[in-house]
Amino acid sequence: MNCYRKIGLTLVIVTALSAPKALAVRPFITDDAAITGFMRSELASWIFAAKTGTEFWHSANFGLTPWAEITVAGFWGRGKYDLKGETIKEPSFTLPLIQAKFIICPYEPNGLPGIGVAVGADMPWGKGAFVSDGYGAFGCLLLTQCFGTNENLLIHAQAGGTYLKHKERKEQLLGFVFGAGAQVKVYKGFHLIGEVVNGDPYEHGAGSMYQLGIRQFISERLQFDIAFGNGMGSNTGTSSWVTGGIRYVLSLDRSKRE
Repeated sequence: MNCYRKIGLTLVIVTALSAPKALAVRPFITDDAAITGFMRSELASWIFAAKTGTEFWHSANFGLTPWAEITVAGFWGRGKYDLKGETIKEPSFTLPLIQAKFIICPYEPNGLPGIGVAVGADMPWGKGAFVSDGYGAFGCLLLTQCFGTNENLLIHAQAGGTYLKHKERKEQLLGFVFGAGAQVKVYKGFHLIGEVVNGDPYEHGAGSMYQLGIRQFISERLQFDIAFGNGMGSNTGTSSWVTGGIRYVLSLDRSKRE
């Protein structure tokens, strides 16, 4: 069966699990239809700094098969919130955030786009301002188009929804997330990156936002990102932020280690 005939099944899965967004791509919200690889692991750490607080994220994803991976993440830092006109600052943390990604069709340079699906969940565990308002679930359909034999231009798109069961108000909230991003190769390992998105699975009710930045591949195993972001349209009141992260890929297969 041609892999594109699986799109209908993918849509059913996404609808049933109701949700989106991939942890592995943080600090960017738009995920890609690609995984780390079988018996490979990607370790990532990044910082998110805004007026609302400073967050330190850590994640690890593992290639379970050539077409599936799982990611576990958490974050900590110093959160800020207003209480009766007074700004409260306190140490905060939350974990775990869990995601599984499945590749239906890998992308081909100058060929057919890649197709994948990501699903996951987050729990209201932790302390302080970073803890979720309830039990959440997410999932999205992923699309990646590659131009150039050396991945000179990568275009990513995703669309999905979110579910949140509020732990205090006993409400069940549904949301939608969609966005598109691009990575442009400038010179050797240096790339420009950017995205425009609406919504965030870990911040229910988030509006439209954009991020612009750079990505540097030090080697095939090591890379870092730096970006600036802000709200758009009715979300322009959202405070701007700066984010940056580093990733390292290692092989868990001893026979293939360098």
